Amino acid sequence: MKRGYLTAALLILTAGVAGAEPGKPVALLDGVPYQDEGMGSRKIVDEKPVLMMQAALKPGQKVPEHKANSNVHILVLQGAVVVNLAGTDVAVKANDLLPVALGTLMHIRNDSQANATFLIIKTPNPSQLGKAG
Repeated sequence: MKRGYLTAALLILTAGVAGAEPGKPVALLDGVPYQDEGMGSRKIVDEKPVLMMQAALKPGQKVPEHKANSNVHILVLQGAVVVNLAGTDVAVKANDLLPVALGTLMHIRNDSQANATFLIIKTPNPSQLGKAG
């Protein structure tokens, strides 16, 4: 992963989190949105050029199959997930960045015994493409 890309993503995070002060770090591993049933999520940035969400999966949980409604980058913060891209499983662990092309059929699951949280970075924001986030 290129260091500049991650730095830019984290700078965007600090500017867009509700209640966050520009130039102040945001602790993404505090208040991770885990749910007892299904995927937990929260919006981190919702601006025209980018939609960034944090997703959380407990062991055995998954994101249902869907088509990517924008260009997507999945950045795993903690744990590991399996991303199925058009029928092919890709293992993604903490600190990995996985690009996913617009329109790709995909689903995400946590096959491990540990919690996993990851960022879903969509560029452009699906709202700019006339699609739901």
